[in-house]
Amino acid sequence: MLSRRAFLASSAAASLWPQIGSAETVFDPTPQEVRIKKQFAPGQILVLPRSYYLYYVTEPRRARRYGVGVGRAGLEFTGTAVIQAKKEWPTWRPTPEMIERDPRSYARFVDNKYIQPGGTDNPLGARALYLFQNGIDTYFRIHGTNQPQTIGHSVSNGCIRMTNEHIVDLYERVPLGTVVTVL
Repeated sequence: MLSRRAFLASSAAASLWPQIGSAETVFDPTPQEVRIKKQFAPGQILVLPRSYYLYYVTEPRRARRYGVGVGRAGLEFTGTAVIQAKKEWPTWRPTPEMIERDPRSYARFVDNKYIQPGGTDNPLGARALYLFQNGIDTYFRIHGTNQPQTIGHSVSNGCIRMTNEHIVDLYERVPLGTVVTVL
């Protein structure tokens, strides 16, 4: 049974979400222009992990929507951050926490300083947008992926993933200083 308090809290949270037509029930990762609630300012990024969409607000009440993959339960990023770095074909090294959680998957990174060069085999894909809070790197990224089948799923170590084609498009649109909110 849903309590009044739970109902009101979920209703308040839902009011922050972009306006989505009731006919839309199938996940579609294809970038498209959509309506969004007016409280989101042009130039901001909004990520709704439960629906697997990222919205780049282009003008009042309008956004470009992309399908994304998000962090597994317990590893997801939430809150507000700022894009303070952007890189094409970024290098990558898993965080110490990632290596500790799954040393077998990250065996080539154990007990060394190896950094994987950028390229098609790199998990960060073609582009990466680096999220910072109060000038400190969160180690969370919005990035491409060499596993496009993961879009629309909760599989990452917390980052927001996009197809390489879509991250290249977003990368060209967003400047440094863009505010990112993940609900």
